[in-house]
Amino acid sequence: MKSSIKKFVLGFIIGIIVAFPAGINFGRDLPLWSNPFAKRDIKERVKVKAEDFIEGTKEVIHDATRPANKEIDAKIKH
Repeated sequence: MKSSIKKFVLGFIIGIIVAFPAGINFGRDLPLWSNPFAKRDIKERVKVKAEDFIEGTKEVIHDATRPANKEIDAKIKH
């Protein structure tokens, strides 16, 4: 009985040690095995956020213009 409790506690502690930094990295959209405590400068954070914003904007514009493109293609074919 004591052996199974020791295994459980050991597994729990190892799980916490691995999961805590991985969870921090997952929340920051970083690779899971990178250093979660590394200092990221403001330039890098702004660049990443701006790239995400631009990519999202491109997708929204593409989705918004899709019906108009279909109509234009239909008119050209006839």
